[in-house]
Amino acid sequence: MKAKNLLALLLAVPLGGARPPLPMRWGPAPKYSVADIPAALREGAHAVLRADDEVVTVKSASRLVHTVHKVITVLDAGGDAFGRTTVGYDALNAIGYLRGAVYDADGRLLHQLRASEIRDQGVGDAGGSLMTDVRVRYADLRQPQVPYTVEFDYEVVSDNTLFYPTWQPQDEEGLAVQSATLRVSTPSALPLRYQERQWPAGAPAQHTSAGSQEQYAWALAGRPALDEEDNAPPLADTTPGVALAPGAFEVQGHAGSATTWQSFGQWNYELNTGRAVLPPATIAKVAELIKDAPDPHTRVARLYNLLQGSTRYISVQLGLGGWQTFPASAVATSGYGDCKALSNYTMALLATAGVPAYVALIGAGADHADLRPDFPSNQFNHAVVCVPLATAGRPDTLWLECTSQTTALGYMGSFTGNRHALLLTPKGGQVVATPRYRCADNRRERRIDLYLDAAGAATATARTLRTGQEQDTYAQVLHELGPTEQKQYVAERLRLSTFTISKFGLAVAPGAGTPGVVETLGLALPGYAPPSGKRVFVSPNLLSRLPALPAQVGTRQTALWVPRASLQADTVRLHFPAGFQPETLPAPVQLATAYGTYSAQYLALPDGTVRYVRRLELPRLHLPAASYAGYVDFRRKISAADRAQVVLLKTDA
Repeated sequence: MKAKNLLALLLAVPLGGARPPLPMRWGPAPKYSVADIPAALREGAHAVLRADDEVVTVKSASRLVHTVHKVITVLDAGGDAFGRTTVGYDALNAIGYLRGAVYDADGRLLHQLRASEIRDQGVGDAGGSLMTDVRVRYADLRQPQVPYTVEFDYEVVSDNTLFYPTWQPQDEEGLAVQSATLRVSTPSALPLRYQERQWPAGAPAQHTSAGSQEQYAWALAGRPALDEEDNAPPLADTTPGVALAPGAFEVQGHAGSATTWQSFGQWNYELNTGRAVLPPATIAKVAELIKDAPDPHTRVARLYNLLQGSTRYISVQLGLGGWQTFPASAVATSGYGDCKALSNYTMALLATAGVPAYVALIGAGADHADLRPDFPSNQFNHAVVCVPLATAGRPDTLWLECTSQTTALGYMGSFTGNRHALLLTPKGGQVVATPRYRCADNRRERRIDLYLDAAGAATATARTLRTGQEQDTYAQVLHELGPTEQKQYVAERLRLSTFTISKFGLAVAPGAGTPGVVETLGLALPGYAPPSGKRVFVSPNLLSRLPALPAQVGTRQTALWVPRASLQADTVRLHFPAGFQPETLPAPVQLATAYGTYSAQYLALPDGTVRYVRRLELPRLHLPAASYAGYVDFRRKISAADRAQVVLLKTDA
């Protein structure tokens, strides 16, 4: 499936250093002087978007042209990334031109981009992209001395009208907008579909008609730079933008409609009809595998194991191959495929076993925005399989991630959980929800025994169970790194001043249900709680202290956003050396708020040890900006309680 935004792929391109300025004694009259930027836009900005003039011209149901003229003044080193640009192209998208120039602080031309300076290279991905026609052209006009101004012009002619551009000028922290415009021209027979997002009041779209053409225009101006606030939604959800989408579209002769989710899904379903036929040998293998598995759930589990053990993921981005799958027979023979092909193959395996299933399109990635159900359009970059089941007379649904050899059956996690997908059925597309992971699913349970000696050194043994989304990263570390790298990863995240890891282990947690990873640690902690006279001050919260949030500076601008629910449960047993006994235990703490709940309790046990029990439950939150002050206070109280100390008294002579 095609990736719409190729700017992130720039990291694969060697930069080769910034260009030194080339002074010119004569040349065009100065323009884009930094002095012409209003002071209010320079304040707090790393860069200022002087102009972002974009034009989208819909030529037909199968072709559109997108032109961009962008001028950015880089004010300091924090905005240096704006001094370069990347334009992607492939078999369905051709670059008409790419031009550039750079100016000094006074607006004098320093250099015009030469064709020989534009780099061109293919694009791969970290997962091992094997079949792709995607390439990028890359221009770098960064300067060693700031401020400077870059100007880029380019045109892309697209024969893939499934994708209309999305326009969001202020898409980076520290970027102010002086002027930005979007103009769209489309035939009256192909009405434009658009959605204004976070759009300022009093700035409606300008719509005019001229003969057989419809014209639309939007404009933004004078928007100061933004700092991304703590626990805030992504900028894409907070700054103004306009999303565009087709009604009728055509890709390499395959016409469709995106006016409804039903019609969009119908086009995709029909595009892949007839590609789920398996070879006779594979059908026989399925029959043998499920011959003693009468219930559908067991059949799904066995076939998912077959898939994970016999296939691998590659990326296919070749023209229509971004949407049309490899036949299931090709995957059965070769053992590889992209997300569409592996999902289609899985659906074919399940159909052979008498288990109905559907491919579903989804926007994947921990930071990917959820589907906007009120704006049918392509919002997807991935495909999975949905298996509707009935267990003991009640509906039950399994979701299968078909590109992973290690993901647990039915688990979506941070990659595709807590969002919506488009189910592709014979009757068309249907928006459905993927599994929602709540506090009880995303757990981190830790048990620690902390042994203190008379000199203040300590040793500790810790066992940590992480489940659900809390284990996602650790599962990746477990399956993709060796023991040494795993240990290093964990060590770098321990919030301890001085320590040595004496024992380490990382393993898949046993048992069914939400997947988990178990971490075992042995720690040596020199000088952890040195005596102070006859007393020793011990912090029992060894590994789970939650830091306080910085106080809000100025008025909070964005909503309070906590995207993932979680539950932390800690039990620490404190073992003291001979001659010491608890003198003071911290008072218990109980917090119950709209932002979550917290408790901490201490108990002196008959054997002379002290048990510390901590529990923190944080739900998913999306609350108004005014709620942030209360959340900061909640976090401050937790941080204070997490730093509480047990006071020991030396009792012997």
